[in-house]
Amino acid sequence: MAREYDLTPRRVPRVETKFRRIVTEIPVPESITILERLHDVEPRAMRGQPPVVWDHARGFQVYDAWGNCWLDWSSGVLITNAGHGRQEIIDAITAQARHGLLTNYCFPSEIRARLCERIAGLLPRPLEKVFLLTTGSETVECAVKLCRTHGIQVGGRAKNIIVSYGKAFHGRTLGSQLAGGIPALKEWIVNLDPGFVQVEFPDGFWTEDTSFEFFEKSLAAQGVNPDNVAGVILETYQGGSCAMAPVAYMKALRQWCDRHRALLVCDEVQAGFGRTGTMFGFEHYGIVPDLATFGKGISSSLPLSAIVGREDVMDLHPAGSMTSTHTGNPICCAAALASLDLVVKEDLAGNARVMGSLLHQRLNALKAKYPHVGATIGTGLVAALICVKPGTREPDGDLAFEVVRRSMEKGLLMFSPVGVNGSTVKIAPPLVITAEAIEESCTVLEEAFSEALVAAPVQ
Repeated sequence: MAREYDLTPRRVPRVETKFRRIVTEIPVPESITILERLHDVEPRAMRGQPPVVWDHARGFQVYDAWGNCWLDWSSGVLITNAGHGRQEIIDAITAQARHGLLTNYCFPSEIRARLCERIAGLLPRPLEKVFLLTTGSETVECAVKLCRTHGIQVGGRAKNIIVSYGKAFHGRTLGSQLAGGIPALKEWIVNLDPGFVQVEFPDGFWTEDTSFEFFEKSLAAQGVNPDNVAGVILETYQGGSCAMAPVAYMKALRQWCDRHRALLVCDEVQAGFGRTGTMFGFEHYGIVPDLATFGKGISSSLPLSAIVGREDVMDLHPAGSMTSTHTGNPICCAAALASLDLVVKEDLAGNARVMGSLLHQRLNALKAKYPHVGATIGTGLVAALICVKPGTREPDGDLAFEVVRRSMEKGLLMFSPVGVNGSTVKIAPPLVITAEAIEESCTVLEEAFSEALVAAPVQ
């Protein structure tokens, strides 16, 4: 369960650098009424993030209305790949709004055609059909639907099993949480679908056995006949640990799916569009999935997602039977086209690769210094610092929470810890971040970590 932050303002040292500015108590006293108003009208489930009331954001910095500025290591939960508040994206949004088409359901529009063509043009074959949606959860739901439809078509109704991974997160809706691998998020479902089974993700830390044989043994232990598997879905890197599977494992999984006529689905909602140092995360594996899901960084701003796949799979359902009210909203399409242009033109995947190398060097140095860091994992500009009790692999969520809280007070903003028992400090800056900003951010993180070790947790 996520921890909640104390809203009592605390005196903190003044910060004034090129990238950070903290000039008030934290939380800002004037912001408390806004936070309380939100508490009054929103469900408790919306709490749990650092109490920073955002006013505006630019590039890799977030500002409040009271003179404070944070280096952003959240990207608004991995959204702003092209950076916050890019003028090119703002101009595209306003131009489309002035054009006069704000929505059009599934009726055709030229801008939706352009975006689908643009996405398809960036992808390797046979990923050639694009279905635009609104959220990542929707794309996962659609992927499950297509896997089962295809499974029934090629193997009969018994071929309906969806294999996914322990500790995985695929969304908040029913189907996406059935596919997810976090038991606490499934307690409300009660009647779990037996057609969803999980195996452990080969992250090398929480699961030491990273062999593909372990995958096969895990299915056998659960009584799963491989020929009844309709699809295998996994996050390209697992969100709670930022771990990628071994390349040999993924190549073997691709062959296994082909052999058993199961669809391979890569959930790229976090990994897509440059985050890992390649345009698409699955490129690291040298394989192409049958279906891929996208969201978050697709537009660097507005809510938009997409599922892409093979033509024969994407066309399984007849006209009018796979729709969404806001599919390809024109303004969201305009934002996405502008964002993709920036990602490609500025080679932000390349910048993620170079800046990621610097980031991981600094994180590895931190791990070497403190036994409380069980692992530093990541690729490109996504990273995880996993906090543990020294000498063990026992997750230390209190330490991770305190690190994030103290970083916030110093002008480095991250979302609340994730992963096993909330022990992962997750790092995901906009892909436009510079080496100078990475260095300053890492120095702040180390200060916060050092201080958190000698302080009692404040919640």
